[in-house]
Amino acid sequence: MLKIGIDAMGGDFAPQVVIEGALAAREQVGDDCRLVLFGDEQAIRHELDRHGASHAMFDIVPTTEVIGMNDHPAKAYNQKPNSSIRVGYDYLKTRQIDGFASAGATGAMLVGAMYSVGAIAGVIRPAISAQISTLDGSSFLLLDVGLNVDCKPDVLDQYGLLGSTYAEAVLNRKRPRIALLNIGAEKEKGNLATKAAYELMAENGKYNFVGNIEANEIFSGGKADVVVCDGFVGNTILKQTEGFYEIARQRGLSDAYIDRLNYEYVGGTAVLGINGTVIIGHGRSSSLAIQNMIRQTEKTIRSGLITKLQETFRNF
Repeated sequence: MLKIGIDAMGGDFAPQVVIEGALAAREQVGDDCRLVLFGDEQAIRHELDRHGASHAMFDIVPTTEVIGMNDHPAKAYNQKPNSSIRVGYDYLKTRQIDGFASAGATGAMLVGAMYSVGAIAGVIRPAISAQISTLDGSSFLLLDVGLNVDCKPDVLDQYGLLGSTYAEAVLNRKRPRIALLNIGAEKEKGNLATKAAYELMAENGKYNFVGNIEANEIFSGGKADVVVCDGFVGNTILKQTEGFYEIARQRGLSDAYIDRLNYEYVGGTAVLGINGTVIIGHGRSSSLAIQNMIRQTEKTIRSGLITKLQETFRNF
């Protein structure tokens, strides 16, 4: 039985939207999949009752504490041992669940990932990735999007390998194209870090490096399956994409492409380079976002990504 852990107390509108999303996701995940809810037992049962749902539909792990968005990540993780995030990670570490998803405090989720399952041997720095839709109906994976705001060339090189393995395992891309985000297509362009990273990525040979890509090309599609950059730039692009979607929505603009930019349809971002499946959702996640966060977690677990990354970096 595959088990997915869900932080029922994570997010601005928890536990209401988390339970709504979990109920919707339960109808879509495989029959061999069991959802495990971590959080205030009374509140969880109240929400299930409100929806007329049987308590037996889920496993409920009672917790008494919550790590808030304004809490110091490391201190809160250590000082709140009975928080939904901490207990969820304890279950992931001891393999009582196969993956853990939360729309709660991002900092605490990242601290928990390193404290519990830790980085894969050989990975210098794990990364957060985001899947963004392109005009041609496809999508690309962007990493890092906020975990490491400053990256040395060898870290960017490893991002290429992390992204390539993810794109092949989870997105089913054959020989995915890996590009380095830069201010020009020529290899001589960029700052010291991107110039050095280009040389490492071009010589790597373990993934299909296609060179530099400019920001005005990434949303068109057709040139890259994975776009590598440092977390400062990646987070800026991700936030700009979210901002563009909100502006379009407020102005009543809608078409197939703009609708796909809605973060709710992606659900969350995967933490890559750790010894476990962890998906982090947006703090303001709706029930639809939670639903897709859970579905993304299931898909990632079933892909065998963690084992493939461990094997890849064993020979890096």
